[in-house]
This record gives sequence, C-alpha cells and structure tokens, in this order.
Amino acid sequence: MADNLIQKKGESTWYVRLAVPTDVQKIIGCKVRVQSLKTGLRKEAMDARLPYLTQWKAEIEAARAQAQALKENWRPELATLAGELDSRISANLISASKRTLTFGELEPEEREARKQMVLNELRLAISDPGAVPDIFALLEKGTKAGSTLDKVQGMADFMRAVTAHIATSEYDLSPTEAAEAKAIVQDPTVYKPKSPITTTRLKTYREFRESRGGDQKHVDQQVGKMERLSAFLKQEGLSLNFDTVDAWLKSLDRAPATLGQYLMAGTAFWKWATRYDPAWREEYKDKVNPFIGHELPQGGGSEIAGQDREIYTRDDTLKLHQAALNNKDKPLADLISLGWYTGARIEELCQLSKDSVITVDDIQCFDFPQSKSKASKRVVPIHPSLLPTIDRLCEDTTDTFLIPTESADKYGKRSHAISKAFGRLRKAAGFSPLHVFHSFRHTVVTELIRADVPDALAKELVGHETGSVTHDVYSKGASTAQKLAAISKLRTLPT
Repeated sequence: MADNLIQKKGESTWYVRLAVPTDVQKIIGCKVRVQSLKTGLRKEAMDARLPYLTQWKAEIEAARAQAQALKENWRPELATLAGELDSRISANLISASKRTLTFGELEPEEREARKQMVLNELRLAISDPGAVPDIFALLEKGTKAGSTLDKVQGMADFMRAVTAHIATSEYDLSPTEAAEAKAIVQDPTVYKPKSPITTTRLKTYREFRESRGGDQKHVDQQVGKMERLSAFLKQEGLSLNFDTVDAWLKSLDRAPATLGQYLMAGTAFWKWATRYDPAWREEYKDKVNPFIGHELPQGGGSEIAGQDREIYTRDDTLKLHQAALNNKDKPLADLISLGWYTGARIEELCQLSKDSVITVDDIQCFDFPQSKSKASKRVVPIHPSLLPTIDRLCEDTTDTFLIPTESADKYGKRSHAISKAFGRLRKAAGFSPLHVFHSFRHTVVTELIRADVPDALAKELVGHETGSVTHDVYSKGASTAQKLAAISKLRTLPT
C-alpha cells in the first residue's frame, strides 16, 4: 500500500488511507485516516488522494509541534499546578481544626461505593492502572488517621500522588521524568524555570536572519543581546514576561538609547519566534510581547547619555596630530588630517584607495562609495592643502588603500584597530568622552556653516540627506567647482 490506496472488501470504490504515527494518535484522535475518493478508477484515485495526504501530513506535523510544546512545558506547568495544590493544602491545614473528613466515618456500603467511584476516576486519569491501588492506599491511610490534622496530611499525600501520576500519563513521561515529576509535586521550588531563549532557538534565529540578507554585525549584536537575556533568566530562575524583562533592563545599567536597542532586539526575536517557531507559538499564543510598553529611565546609564558630541577646534586638531606623530604613528596622523579636511566617517576614510582618487572637471576628488545611506555616495573635491598628503599616500601604499591599518575585523571593517588607537590617543591627550573621531563631522559642518556655505551644499559634502524632496530627488547637486570652493573654506592646518 505504498500509494496509500485501498479497496474495501466487496467494493470497487477506492479509498485513501494513512496510518497515524503513534506519537500523535492521542492528539489527532485516531490511529488511521481513511477517506472515500468516490471513484472506481485507479488512475483518477491516484490524483484524488493527493490533497487528502497533503492535509493529513500537515496535521500530523502540527500535532507533533503541539506535542513537543506540551512535552517541553510540562515542568513549568506541573510546578504551577503543584504550587496551587500546596496553597490549597496549606489552607486545609490552617482550618483543619474546624473541619472533619467524613470518608473514614461512612457506613461500609456507602464507603465501598465511594471507593469504587474514586477508583474508576483514577483509572480513567492514569495510564498505569496498576498504580491505582497504591495511590488509593494513601487515601485509606489518611482517612483512617487519628487526628483531623493527620487526615488532612494524608489527603495531601494522596492528592500529590494522584497529581504526579496524572502528569506522567498526560505528558507521556519517561521513568526518569516521572521521578522528577514526583519531586516537583512534593516541592514545587525544586523546579527552576529554564530560559525559553535556548541555544538551538538562537541558532535557528541567526540562520533565518542571515538567510534574509541581514547585516552580519547587526545580526551578531541582536543575537548577543538575546544571549544576555537568556543568561539572566537562567541565573535568576525567571520565566519570560514583562516584569522579568523590566528587571533585566534595570540590571544592565546602560544609557536609555542602549536600552532601547535591547528592547528592539527582543521585539525582533519575539516576532520571529511567534511566526516561525511552532513550539514558541503554542507556548506564547495568548501572551503579549514582553518587550513593548517599557518606560526607559531618563539620564541613566552612561554619564554622557543624551549629550551632544563636542567639536574639535583647529588647535585641538593640531594637538592630536602632533601627539600621533610623537607616538610615531604616521597613519593615525594622516587619518586625523583627513578627518579635519573632509568630515568623512572613519570607516569611509579607511576604505579610500588609489582608485578612490579621481579627476572630475580637472579637479582631484575623493569618490566615496555608498556606506550608511544613499547620500553617503558622493564625490568630494580634495582640499588643496591635503593634495600633497594624498599624493604621498598613493605612492607609498602597498595594498592600494591610502590609510594602512591592521587586518579588518570579522565584519570587514578596516577602521576597527585604528579607531581604538585614536580613542587611546584622544584620552591620553586629555579630551573628554564627548570628543570622538566622529566629532570631526560636527567640526566640518560647523566650519562650513560659519563660512556661509549653503546648508544643502554642506550636507552634500559630508553625505547627509537635505530633507528636501527638490534637492534629494530632483537636483543633481552642486558642480565640482562649487564644491571645491566650499571645501576650500575649511581652515588650513600647518604642514
């Protein structure tokens, strides 16, 4: 029956038949799926069976996902149930002096009837009927105990035993898991919630993001943030909800903007998991995204959070340039000069090569490729005072790049090491944390504006969008001569 077709005895009609795997029979509710195809022609039946087989197999996979979700969640669900049971038992013990248990005081006939009723209910709830007499013995023991308190304790033992056996049956637990279930029922605190953000889930999430063309560094950062959340949940023994995310954020001691990035990473993971992870979707189907609705602290975290970067004055730049030369770090000194005369991003400068130096309208220019945005792709005339330096760098290069650096980081960024070197130099020279290499962009824009360069042209030179549809969409921008005139207004550094 490799083709899943059968004919019943005495019938010419074809049926499609599919055996339901044992592991999902309980969820689907049958052992075999059979459907009449309403034809006696085998050729027609071969085609007619396919939609049914497709649907049934999809139902089996869905049932497996549901079963897996149930199996994965049995510990927290049982711990919750056991906690509620403990609360009821405690309430019974507290009021035991005011209550009496009448099961042990019934007439023999009524007592036997009650016993049979309980036994039948236990047999329906427990897959191992052989365990029923042992469990019932606990009830007998409790009801025959001397004091009311002893009876309550006996009933508690009975209820815990029943709960453990029902859980074993309901979740189809192995002998080892069944023993763990008994321990959880006896003491719910022995169960420590495990983070649902598992290593396997994160691996699948990473593969998904990468398959969709996600930037490698961005993917690494978002996965890293989820790894830190998972570690927090494991360490604290917490489940994933709004309150635990709030506690996690408070533990990070980061600036508000950084905390916002953590929440965005969490929301991205949550959206993926609820769409593409069946077990997660089942577990959290009625839950609200715990990463939304948080009010972030104002002014917390980094001491410079929310503060504007400082600009470098001409004297500041000369000081940094000389400090680099004193450290015999000529590449860093050249990078500082490039920053002063271009206002370009540090990675843009480190990516400049001999081929990036082009001539347009008889004017030597930098051809910056697109990096951060569409506006970052631009042609910028080289400041006249910078031309000797560029000629030297083009002549001395051994790998076509103008600024020699150590090998690129794992994301292909050439500026990683030299950026760290600049940070050390800046700090040693006594500049504040608000002075970074990116401050040169602020410096150049400020210098251009103070030299009466039009706002749109200043933005064009540093690779910013103007925000004007007329300029950004329809205009081809300033001429090379206009741009040279503007860039030449930047004050010259002594050579």
